[in-house]
Amino acid sequence: MTRSYPDRRIEELLRELAPGVLATVTRRYQGFDVCEDAVQEALLAAATQWPVEGVPENPKGWLVTTASRRWIDSWRNDAARRRREEAVADAEPVGSAPSERDDSLTLLFLCCHPALTAVSQVALTLRAAGGLTTSEIARGLLVPESTVAQRISRAKARIRDSGARFAMPDDAERPARLAAVLQVLYLVFNEGYTASSGARLHRVELSAEAIRLTRQLHSELPEEGEVAGLLALMLLTDARRPARTTAQGGLVALPEQDRSRWDRAMIAEGSALLSATLPQARIGPYQVQAAIAAVHDEAPTAVETDWPQILGLYDVLVTLAPGPMVTLNRIAALAMVRGPDVGLHALRLAEPVLGEHHRVAAVRAHLLDLAGRVDEAREHYTLAARSTLNLAERHYLEARAAAAGSRGASDGR
Repeated sequence: MTRSYPDRRIEELLRELAPGVLATVTRRYQGFDVCEDAVQEALLAAATQWPVEGVPENPKGWLVTTASRRWIDSWRNDAARRRREEAVADAEPVGSAPSERDDSLTLLFLCCHPALTAVSQVALTLRAAGGLTTSEIARGLLVPESTVAQRISRAKARIRDSGARFAMPDDAERPARLAAVLQVLYLVFNEGYTASSGARLHRVELSAEAIRLTRQLHSELPEEGEVAGLLALMLLTDARRPARTTAQGGLVALPEQDRSRWDRAMIAEGSALLSATLPQARIGPYQVQAAIAAVHDEAPTAVETDWPQILGLYDVLVTLAPGPMVTLNRIAALAMVRGPDVGLHALRLAEPVLGEHHRVAAVRAHLLDLAGRVDEAREHYTLAARSTLNLAERHYLEARAAAAGSRGASDGR
């Protein structure tokens, strides 16, 4: 029996099913690279056949069976491996119903294998665990489709060559692997929330996928405080997205946003996660960042923001996860508590570790503006605008340069 679905719904269904099918096939046969190729062929077959013949009663079972047949065909091309193929096929018949076991967490850990570079982990996670096509990933990351295809191909080859098996890491390896998974999800979310280049400020498809995968990870590992912290951070940050751009797509800085447009349901969910996690979990950087986001979200107006509390949280974060952006954000908070001159002094002291990122120039410009040093502020706003590859950020910074002298907002987060 088959069912008739609109073509768009078939595409959505295939995306939803792809990670689970890949996890099932990889657990059954191992060899991630061959299994991923087989699943892609099965998805292509479904995309061609289902709009004409209808969606089967058990679509996941259909995809698993089809992918398994593609896998066996590929192994039949290698006569030396025929015996292994037959042994696996005898152990678990191709036509059997797929296991209800959820292997999504194992798949996510495999995509973030330490043998891979960070960019390869991101691409492979979006493809295998997120179900996005190569062209969708390329559009999301603003890189050529051929580049994404090469990254995924190299990633699969490295996993194969490393001898990695489709299994959860052992207790000794798990903390480091989980940290890599969280870092990849954080990178994906940040790229979606503030695109590093291009005309759009947001790439919602990336931030939404990061939230979905992190939510899934939290459901599998509810006792992990940093998983809950990352999910809370994403929710509390993404809640502001509706107010973060004008109707024309221009950037609206945090203090200038219409807070009635913030997603209160997301804020409530993120705050509840944080409240449940902080008292019992070992404190970590994602939880602290989520707490900072919560302080911003809970302020009725910008002027009522509890900056001393935010500065105290950044003092904790500097200890837990020191880095240029943490240092820069702490300096911005320090300036809000003790004045722009104190912030500028701290910025000069920190220059050796901050690098040439455009946000350093943007923060310096903002503090100079607050201090009444209008010409210098205009100069650094212009420098920051020239240094960013995101057009929405560039236009915002150019506007701040033109308006230098009027007290305004800080970063656009």
